[in-house]
Amino acid sequence: MARLADYFVLVGYELDKRGSRDGQGQILQRFPEKDWEDNPFPQGIELFCQPSGWQLFTERNPPSFFVAVLTDISSERHYCACFTFWEAVESAQSQSHSRNGEEEEEESSSLVQPAQLFAPKSLVLVSRLDHTEVFRNSLGLIYTIYVDGLSASLENVIGNLLTCTIPITGGAQRTISLGAGDRQVIQTPINDSLPVSSCSVAVLFRQLGITNVLCLFCAALTEHKILFLSSSYQRLTDACRALLALMFPLKYSFTYVPILPAQLLEVLSTPTPFIIGVSSIFHSETQELLDVVIADLDGGTVTIPECIHISLLPEPLLHQTREALSMILDPELEIADLAFPPSTVSAPSLKMQDKEIRAVFLRLFAQLLQGYRWCLHIIRIHPEPVIRFHKAAFLGQRGLVEDDFLTKVLEGMAFAGFVTERGAPYRAIDLFDELVAHEVKRMRAEEGNKQKILRHIKELAEQLYKNENPYPAVTMHKVQKPTEGCYLRLHQRPFPRLDEGTVQWIIDQATAKLQTAPPAVKAEKKCMVPSGPPIAAIMERNGSALANSARRLEVVRNCISYVFENKMLEAKKLLPAVLRAMKGRAARHCLTQELNLHVQQNRAVLDHQQFDFIVRVMNCCLQDCTAMDEHGIAAALLPLVTAFCRKLSPGITQFAYSCVQEHVVWTNIQFWEAMFYCDVQNHIRALYLESNEENHVDEEGPQEEKSALEIASEQRRLWPTMSREKQQELIQKEESTVFSQAIHYANRMSYLLLPLDTSKNRLLRSSGLGDVESVSNSFVTNSIAGSVAESYDTESGFEDAESSDVANYVVRFINRFVDKVCTESGVTNEHLKGLHIMIPDIVQMHIETLDAVHRESKRLPPIQKPKLLRPSLLVGEECVMEGLRVYLMPDGREEAAGGNIGGPPLLPAEGAIFLTTYRIVFKGTPTDPLVGEQVVVRSFPIASLTKEKKINVQAQADQFIQKEKKINVPAQVDQFIQEVLQLRSCTFQLLRIAFDEEVASESAEVFRKHLHKLRYPQHVRGTFAFTVGQSPKQAMQPKAKEKNPSLRTLSKNLMKNAKKTIGRQYVTRKKYTPPTWEQRSSQHFQEDDEDEISVSEEIDRSTLTPSTIIKPSDKMTMSHLVERACCRDYQRMGLGTLSNSLTRSKNEPFRISTVNRMYAVCRSYPGLLIVPQSIQDNTIQRISRCYRQNRFPVICWRNSRTKAVLLRSGGLHGKGVVGLFKSQNAPTAGQSQTDSTSLEQEKYLQAVINSMPHYADASGRNTLSGFTSAHMSSAALGPRARVVTLSTPKGASAKGRESPRGKWGSIRASGRMSNYVLNMEIGSRLAGKDLLSAQHNGAPSEASFLRQHRASLYIIGDKSQLKGVKPDPLQHWEVVPIEVFDVRQVKASFKKLMKACVPGSPSTDPSLAYLRTLEESEWLSQIHKILQISVLVVELLDTGSSVLVSLEDGWDITTQVVSLVQLLSDPYYRTMEGFRLLVEKEWLSFGHRFSHRGAQTLAGQSSGFAPVFLQFLDCVHQIHLQFPMEFEFTQYYLKFLSYHYVSNRFRTFLLDSDYERIELGLLYEEKGERKSQQVYKSIWDYIDRLNKKTPVFFNYMYAPEDGEVLRPYSNISNLKVWDYYTQEVLSEGPSYDWELVQGQPEHVEEVDRQDSSAPQTKRKIIWPCYDNRSRVEPDAISKLLEELHNLEAELGQVPERWKDTWDKVKASQRTEARQEASRMASSSLLMSSSLLPHRRSLGVYLQESSVGSTLNLSLDSDTSSTSTPSSGKQGGPKSTSNLYSQFQMSESENRSYEGTLYKKGAFMKPWKPRWFVLDKTKHQLRYYDNRMDTECKGVIDLAEVESITPGTPTMGAPKTVEEKAFFDLKTTKRVYNFCAQDVQLAQQWIDRIQSCLSDA
Repeated sequence: MARLADYFVLVGYELDKRGSRDGQGQILQRFPEKDWEDNPFPQGIELFCQPSGWQLFTERNPPSFFVAVLTDISSERHYCACFTFWEAVESAQSQSHSRNGEEEEEESSSLVQPAQLFAPKSLVLVSRLDHTEVFRNSLGLIYTIYVDGLSASLENVIGNLLTCTIPITGGAQRTISLGAGDRQVIQTPINDSLPVSSCSVAVLFRQLGITNVLCLFCAALTEHKILFLSSSYQRLTDACRALLALMFPLKYSFTYVPILPAQLLEVLSTPTPFIIGVSSIFHSETQELLDVVIADLDGGTVTIPECIHISLLPEPLLHQTREALSMILDPELEIADLAFPPSTVSAPSLKMQDKEIRAVFLRLFAQLLQGYRWCLHIIRIHPEPVIRFHKAAFLGQRGLVEDDFLTKVLEGMAFAGFVTERGAPYRAIDLFDELVAHEVKRMRAEEGNKQKILRHIKELAEQLYKNENPYPAVTMHKVQKPTEGCYLRLHQRPFPRLDEGTVQWIIDQATAKLQTAPPAVKAEKKCMVPSGPPIAAIMERNGSALANSARRLEVVRNCISYVFENKMLEAKKLLPAVLRAMKGRAARHCLTQELNLHVQQNRAVLDHQQFDFIVRVMNCCLQDCTAMDEHGIAAALLPLVTAFCRKLSPGITQFAYSCVQEHVVWTNIQFWEAMFYCDVQNHIRALYLESNEENHVDEEGPQEEKSALEIASEQRRLWPTMSREKQQELIQKEESTVFSQAIHYANRMSYLLLPLDTSKNRLLRSSGLGDVESVSNSFVTNSIAGSVAESYDTESGFEDAESSDVANYVVRFINRFVDKVCTESGVTNEHLKGLHIMIPDIVQMHIETLDAVHRESKRLPPIQKPKLLRPSLLVGEECVMEGLRVYLMPDGREEAAGGNIGGPPLLPAEGAIFLTTYRIVFKGTPTDPLVGEQVVVRSFPIASLTKEKKINVQAQADQFIQKEKKINVPAQVDQFIQEVLQLRSCTFQLLRIAFDEEVASESAEVFRKHLHKLRYPQHVRGTFAFTVGQSPKQAMQPKAKEKNPSLRTLSKNLMKNAKKTIGRQYVTRKKYTPPTWEQRSSQHFQEDDEDEISVSEEIDRSTLTPSTIIKPSDKMTMSHLVERACCRDYQRMGLGTLSNSLTRSKNEPFRISTVNRMYAVCRSYPGLLIVPQSIQDNTIQRISRCYRQNRFPVICWRNSRTKAVLLRSGGLHGKGVVGLFKSQNAPTAGQSQTDSTSLEQEKYLQAVINSMPHYADASGRNTLSGFTSAHMSSAALGPRARVVTLSTPKGASAKGRESPRGKWGSIRASGRMSNYVLNMEIGSRLAGKDLLSAQHNGAPSEASFLRQHRASLYIIGDKSQLKGVKPDPLQHWEVVPIEVFDVRQVKASFKKLMKACVPGSPSTDPSLAYLRTLEESEWLSQIHKILQISVLVVELLDTGSSVLVSLEDGWDITTQVVSLVQLLSDPYYRTMEGFRLLVEKEWLSFGHRFSHRGAQTLAGQSSGFAPVFLQFLDCVHQIHLQFPMEFEFTQYYLKFLSYHYVSNRFRTFLLDSDYERIELGLLYEEKGERKSQQVYKSIWDYIDRLNKKTPVFFNYMYAPEDGEVLRPYSNISNLKVWDYYTQEVLSEGPSYDWELVQGQPEHVEEVDRQDSSAPQTKRKIIWPCYDNRSRVEPDAISKLLEELHNLEAELGQVPERWKDTWDKVKASQRTEARQEASRMASSSLLMSSSLLPHRRSLGVYLQESSVGSTLNLSLDSDTSSTSTPSSGKQGGPKSTSNLYSQFQMSESENRSYEGTLYKKGAFMKPWKPRWFVLDKTKHQLRYYDNRMDTECKGVIDLAEVESITPGTPTMGAPKTVEEKAFFDLKTTKRVYNFCAQDVQLAQQWIDRIQSCLSDA
């Protein structure tokens, strides 16, 4: 029983303080006067009676009532019911009351007398029970008695009120009367633990809505501050009460003030969470609170500040809760859309709705906390149960580790209270306990079924309602109410002073009566709390996963049993599978169980291999554990790591724990606590089980295991019945159990925290170990444990932990742990002190044993590492350093590491790195055992090394560990790594090697030094191409004196003489040498220096007077010069022969000049040059000084058709042509000299122009402006034609002048390209803007268009040089300034390209993705630029203008452009022989500085690598892709050159010019010399030899056209990234050293054959980065040739060369084709050669000999040689008819007539020539883009033709055609306008069509 009310208080306004600003209340009377012993009087009641402050009012307000809640110091809540009414105050002036209302009115109007004021007065009841209605009635009754002057005595009523006692719970009904003729019925709730909410929850939802309330609910649970605002006090109280009711079964334990008085507003800035209500008057004061969630009940809003993140319920619970709430609050929602809604929807009463909402939340908690009892640890049972909750296990088993909300709730105070209150195993249970134990299964089953959920909610609501209102039929209350409006009465006497004595006497009597009455003991129904189903049973698992995991578990079990049976090989095979399975939780649990089986008597001694194996599996198991260990893996392994061990030597044993310390879980104090509590619980359970078994030995029934909680509950039931001694004994036993566990754990922790090598200062990788409070998962907050931990912390803060040694650190860690758990589990203080003394000793002893173990483990024989595989070497290649054991680490390329493609990771691989004279080679095997048989080779030539850097070992290791999580790499790799080197090569290879620990760091240094020495030799002679075959140790051997002076000596002497002369000349004519272009600029830019030649080389700028007599030695030189490539090429083009240049026959326009045979004029040019016939040699010397590096213009190619020539030169100095164009009045030094040079230069250019045959008839101003877009588009075929090929239409131009033939692509330029457009700004003269931007390689325009206005010579120069150039109308040449990129940009771009194609490490940053980095490198933009310039030059040459390319120094971009122009214009250069000639002529003879650009020697090291030649090869590759049938060589040939031009294996690409090569004696070798050595010095000889052996360089699709000019697309969208940059072959290394790669495929087949019993499969798995695709999977023709070769070998014949076989096959194909053709009506067959359109890369038509069908093969032109034979006779008239002939034998009726007509396009489109075919059979007129086109572009059905009439020319019609050639064809749909080439043709067409129409 409890008192209904503890105190009655009367509070009034304190009149004495009236003057002060704030009024104050004072307690006028309180009853009883003395405090109750069990319940002291609460302080500050007067504040709460008027929460918004005590004030006087000018009018009477109606009485108000609300309940405030006060919380006392022992967190008991007191409910203060305040009933307030207003009384008139006597005014200070006249103490008398006013007589009546009127007078008062008058006086108030006078200034003297203030208005009458009213002061509040409150009647307050203070109670510990919350019966709002009873309080309202009782106080109302007192007020009524006072106001209406009832007869009852106030003292009696108050006395009765204070002495009334009611039962607290149990559902009793009690009627009370206060002795004023009233009657009230009080119902108490059945179960005290369920909160009473009447209808407050429902009201709260009505005020705020579902989402807002859920938000508040989550905020309250996750400990945020919540503030309610309302203008009604009672509503604030209700809202707060409702929020608490929703949180049941958790209890809110922070500040809870439903109504906060004005004076206490500063409480709102408290740092702790709270739920507070404040009157909305103070709304503005709450604005600056930054971390408070504010709920405005009147406005229905919830405001969450930005800085707060409220974690919401986990899905799907959030969604389900919302749905359930909307079903209850808005039942109409379900039927809102029904056509015939039910007439009535029964809405439940508010009270019922309230309970339904609470039922939803009760269900929610049952689902959130289901299975919580299985995670309780009971540590002590007697004297009081101590219970802990294992949070990590709960979250882990529920699978909610990541969930923010639940984690916060479990860490919160409310849950701590929940565990304390509900954890007890033996207590009374309520609705929640039953729900969570028995209904979880049902809730699972009903998920998603709304009806069933609703039914369940209603059932629960019923129970909740019943709990509050146990007796439905309540007898009516009978309480008098005051009369309406009584508070307005004027003559209201004040509330009387009550008689204390009377009240006190009533109270005393009642107390006396109570003391005599027997105590009413309510029997609490205690019982064992049901645990409910374990979590595992609730969490569903899907079947398929189970089956799958069952297989995995089988693998794990087998593997472990193999280990213990010592079948190590079997175990090794299974290991990768086991490591992969370890990702799954089931497999890890299975592993721990399996290992447990093999432990006998706490010990399992293993041999070394087994031990390593078990440790590795354990590490793998632990590496996925978080610090929380939510799946209990670390917990299960903890006993095992102290069980498995190996004997290191007699008396010294190493346990597994010393090898698994690297995991963060061991440093987490929460983990240790949970483990400790778990063990303690098991021991205590055992303690009671034993005692039970002693008692009941007889009942050996099959009883099931009792859980610890069940035992505890049993013990708690028996506790009161035990004797005192028995109780003491049990307490003693439990305490010593806990104590012994604490000692045990101190040992265990020292095992896992002390590293094997204690000398190292290895600190544990901890995450906030310092703050024990925050990381602990136990719930003692301000207990001793906390304070002890604090003291430890302060005494040795963790900051200095690093300075102190590991031992102290571990001691402190263990001490802290022991303090915490022992105080929580009630260990006595003496024991605790004893422990603190023991711990340092335990740690010290352990350190001593560890030292011994560490010493011995060092002596273990090292793990058997795989033996080093030696790489195969080339002839003459020798090892400089023997292999160093290394690991090849994965870099950013994912394929090899098993990345996105999948497949086992080939990297990391372990093996060795070898340094030879030629290459760096890694050879080894992957560490992943699944691919352990494979061999991995990565290598690159030393000469191609561009960057070497050391990588921080830690970074590498970390990355490795991350990798390890992705792919399973042995964790040991980590231990072996010392330093990591990253070597990058410009052959697009990257070696990332980590030296094994056995490699001394000195050897690694030696390796780097050697590498450096080999990479940058002092002189070119040091490169591999020279040293090959010599032993690398000694330097160059001194040569024996040569017997006869060979040519080499002669050439040397020759050079000496030349040098002398040069030197002398330089001295004499010093003053005339103009400062070079670079020297001027280099004063400003230091960076330019890298492109400078050292000044000593500048000597050759001076000139030599040529000697006219050729000495005998020179004659030899001459004969050799004639043999050079240049000369052969000049003769091929008919540019003159040496003989006639000596005899000077004048009929040739050009001659071969020998002016440079001594390399005196220009050292970087070849000895023989082509110059105009009319120019004397001495003029040349003078001219040469105008050009950079003396590289004056020379002719390098002539167009055989138009006779236009291509010239090349270096850029100009300040003098020269630019000088000609600049104003002449600026005085220059040596004016006359300058003028004469300029004139000579002009003369030179004029001579070039004169040499062109049509120069004479070129009339008018010569500009490019005629080459406009209009003409181009008239010939381009409109937007539909994507790829166009034009052959020569017969009468395309009126005069029938032959227009240039060639392939064209017209692509509309995108805006993007215009950035790269060659910037031509010299007015509209050069309509180059049109030429390049409007239509990138626009279509060819008729030659006649260009011929009228076109310069004879275009000089393409660098824009920056040509500033200030004025056009000169008298000249016949024109300067085209363009912007080009310099070498520095190429270098930078190449670096970025390498990083993109071969990234050093996998990029996590999406902005570094491959395509993005590729774009940023701008490599493709540069290629686009080169191709674009080249196509422009080709175009100009093809239209008959000569072009001089004069860019930079004339040896980088100039060379690229000039060689590409020749390649595109002249089919000869697209053969192997021609390409060789092209490279030898333009790149080698014309002095591209290979050594300097390739940084081949020490001198070039600073300038770095600039891949100018590679860029050229990439351009060729782009053209090859677009025209795969035009090249005799394959892509492989280009890659081969790309690789070897930097590899220094051959001498071909060494040195910077012919001059240097002659000087070294490289150019002319003795004839006999080559036979002796096997080594090939020239790459060309090597390619020739290889080409004879194998068709690897030959393109089977080669089917050239005569005189074909190629015009590739250069838009970036048409360019492809060369696969040379991205592909690699790990099985054999780069495939460009052919000897090294040979002889491997055979052994593969043998392997296949061995196992003959197994069924043979033809399938092969090809790994993209491992196998050489072209070898493993050769194309059809190579395969056939290879088989043929093998068959011949088997038959013992001498095998025929593949080329001969191939030629024979082609020849026979042709003859067959001819026979076929003669049999058929058509004149020729469609063959690949005639397949002009569509770039011929799209498909090849193969003629099958017997049937007349065409087979269209789509070819993959990307692979090196997946090609198909093109067969048949070349040439023949090209016509579409061939296609038809295949399908219909008699073609005459198919094509009645055909020819070219111009057709006017649709509205606003231009006229276009089309090839028209009139077809009688199909009765239609078809048209094609051109004659070769196989695809019909449109059809006019003759049935629709109405008439055919002569037409008139319209706008844009061809100009040259006569008027009568036009005719119109009118169909039902539209009118077609046609125009034939002349009148006869037009008439013919009209007649034909007419006849067709009449036939129809």
